[in-house]
Amino acid sequence: MSRKRVAILISGRGSNMQALIEAAKAPDFPAEIVGVFSNKSDAPGLDFARANGVPTATRSHKDFATREDFDAVIDQTLTAWQVDYVCLAGFMRIFSTGFARKWTGRMLNIHPSLLPKYKGLHPHQQALDDGASVHGCTVHWVIPELDDGPAILQAQVPILPGDTAETLAARTLVAEHRIYPEALRMLASGEIAPL
Repeated sequence: MSRKRVAILISGRGSNMQALIEAAKAPDFPAEIVGVFSNKSDAPGLDFARANGVPTATRSHKDFATREDFDAVIDQTLTAWQVDYVCLAGFMRIFSTGFARKWTGRMLNIHPSLLPKYKGLHPHQQALDDGASVHGCTVHWVIPELDDGPAILQAQVPILPGDTAETLAARTLVAEHRIYPEALRMLASGEIAPL
């Protein structure tokens, strides 16, 4: 079996990155994690990646005059790693249109809401403010428009009485860790076609 080569982009603890790395350890998983890139050199997730033998790279977006210049460095890194797919796992940067277009059909993201509801920041609080009874998470294709690509997988999480944004986020994260590896498995195995 030829495994698909996957890079993960993170900005923080990378808990979804950890779920993907753990899933890829299974001998029958159709993808391998070949690199982790972060825009923050002190991102805690980098230590986990290194401890699991995954190559890492970091560059701060603050070192570049434009979004396009920073994205060009990411693109060079992904090309050097010869990746088939890119998984965003808490990568807190918005891409330039050119970069997003180049990687369309090869880049996934996980967002902590049932898209198209509650795009952008603070989706858990948005759901609570809206009086929603159900929340969840979505693995979706990345396109130039923020949090707007077609959904691949979703999981629902009930909103319980007394929930705060923090308790809802914690429960949603459990679902995220379940469906992100499954979505990557589906894509890498050919069960679903690239966008």
